[in-house]
Order: sequence, then structure tokens, then C-alpha cells
Amino acid sequence: MDRDEDWELCNNEGFVHKRVKRSRISGSGEASEPVEPELDPAVEERNRRMRKKRALVKLKRKYQSEMERWEILSNSFSAMQEKAVRFQTAEREERVNASETTSSSEHGEEDVPKTVSSILDELLFVAEARGAIINDVSNLCEVAENRCRVEHEEEEEESLFDLAVWCSPRSLMASLCAD
Repeated sequence: MDRDEDWELCNNEGFVHKRVKRSRISGSGEASEPVEPELDPAVEERNRRMRKKRALVKLKRKYQSEMERWEILSNSFSAMQEKAVRFQTAEREERVNASETTSSSEHGEEDVPKTVSSILDELLFVAEARGAIINDVSNLCEVAENRCRVEHEEEEEESLFDLAVWCSPRSLMASLCAD
């Protein structure tokens, strides 16, 4: 056989490729059925629908997992907000209690060192709690930045995979240089 006869060009919805030629001789000898199932429009349509369905299911899975990840980030952010609100209310209550304690202890001078130490303890507690909140927000921002970076990389990969088929290497290089 000649080298050109061994291969045939196939165009599958814009994807052009070469494949080995298939035998056109049918084993049963029936002339009513097409020799290749790809020539039958009904089979071809069914195969196209199956490929389309698989692609859509794959996209659904991809975006579903992405939505779940963003939902987790959103929930952790909401939990951090609730934690901050609880901390602020506890801080207000401590201030009210401290002001009541200082107003009632103004009559006795020996309670002054206790109130100063309690105020210092309260300030240390506030600073530690704020530091924890800042760490939580920082971690959440890092996760969101990483997720956005990954999405950006995926978009760049898709743009490379979605390139058309060029007829010559020169047209390919011209197209790549234009971008």
C-alpha cells in the first residue's frame, strides 16, 4: 500500500487529525447498512450528543467543586465575623464591669493596684484577641489569593488549549506573536 492510502483525515467538530484507514469491506455483506457507523447520521448524532453530555457533566463537576470551595471560604469568613462580634460584646461587658468596679472602689485606695492590673489584663486579652482575628483574616486572604491564582493559571491553560489548527508553522507563529 502507498503511504497516503494508509491514513485518512478526520474532522471531528473542528478537530482535524489523521487516523489509519479502516477496512471498507463488511463481514456480513449487507449493503443496506452503512459500512462505517460514522457515516450513519443517526449514530453520528447520538455520538455527538454523548460527547456533549460528557463535556457538560465534566464542566458541572468542575464548577460544583469550585462553588463548594468558595462556600467553605464564605462560611469560615462568616464564622470569623460572628467570633469578632462575640468578642466585641464581651469586651463591652468587661468595660462596663471595670467601670462599675472602679467607681465602687474609688472609696478605698488599696483597690487601685488591683484595678490597674485588671485593666492591663483586659488590654492584653484584647490585643491577643485582635491578633487572632488578624491571623484568621490573613489566612482567609491567602486561601482566596491562592484560589484566584489557580483560576488565572487555568484560564491561561485553556487559552492555549483552545487554539485553532493552523495550516502552516508560519501562520501559527504569526498568531502566537500577535497575542
